[in-house]
Amino acid sequence: MEAVIPDLTEVARSYAEFRAIAGVGAIRNEADYGRALALIEAILDKTRGTPMREDPSHPLADLLDLLTAAVHEYEADHHAIPASSPREVLRFLMDQHGLNQSDLPEVGSQSVMSEILAGRRMLNTRQIAALVERFHVRADAFIERADAH
Repeated sequence: MEAVIPDLTEVARSYAEFRAIAGVGAIRNEADYGRALALIEAILDKTRGTPMREDPSHPLADLLDLLTAAVHEYEADHHAIPASSPREVLRFLMDQHGLNQSDLPEVGSQSVMSEILAGRRMLNTRQIAALVERFHVRADAFIERADAH
């Protein structure tokens, strides 16, 4: 099948018009990144609870896919999260939520929490499931990686 070559002058004009209306183009810096995030949020807000939100043929679905991919690429290059141990992740989440060791009884007693945070005890599957439920993060954040040692 032979590819159809579009009129690049028309493409450039239309793209410039789109950028002017949407306020977004390629993501090259933090300002572009912020505008892309704002447009993604606007699309999600506009389509929340509507059939078009789940409709992959809706024109905004393609735009959302493109924007999301561009944002992910930018984040991977500029906002990469360094690899952390499960205890570092747990400590961070506790700090962010203003929790101390006794505030997580679903994980264990204060002494169990102390051992986990000190690295003397690993989290088990029950504890990981409880942390996933509490903090709404992926389980792999609490799984010790083989290359971490």
